[in-house]
Amino acid sequence: MERSESEEEQKDATKKGVKRKRAPRTKGPCDHGVKPRSNCKVCSGCPHGKWRRFCKECGGSQVCEHGRQRSHCKECGGSAICVHARERSKCKECGGGGICVHGRRRSVCKECGGGSICEHARIRFYCKECGGSQICQHGRVRSYCKECGGASICVHARERSKCKECGGGSICEHDRVRSSCKECKRNRSTPPQR
Repeated sequence: MERSESEEEQKDATKKGVKRKRAPRTKGPCDHGVKPRSNCKVCSGCPHGKWRRFCKECGGSQVCEHGRQRSHCKECGGSAICVHARERSKCKECGGGGICVHGRRRSVCKECGGGSICEHARIRFYCKECGGSQICQHGRVRSYCKECGGASICVHARERSKCKECGGGSICEHDRVRSSCKECKRNRSTPPQR
């Protein structure tokens, strides 16, 4: 009988379970002034200063095998990619939320007063008067500045898209800049022969 009583006691103990100890509730912002605490990159971020789930170095859960954010990867069929193989929010055909009533990107539409438009009616980061982030110390667009070594400048110190030697995208089959090529314009203006 003693054995049966001890067995019953063990069964009761397993049914009750052990109450989990929780940390005391913390209200208000974290030590860095971010509220809620979960939004603080210092408190809940990775050692690389990013959100752990989006960090390539940490092998974040939201980084796909192609090294892109999973939801925005065309090859993985991410949820943010529409049937037209565009970012859903920026697709005119899908009526994406980032497209305004004028058929432009909402953030850069002057008529809608987009968030990226400054008081001088320019895109804020390209505005010299506002000290835009894309304007270099020489007063040029950073990517097109030769002195700064901009990304749009090739090894021949030319605009990459208009460089014949680099095979720039703006060079036509006649070895001229497409927009100013008379032969290309003539071919576009003549109707196709049947």
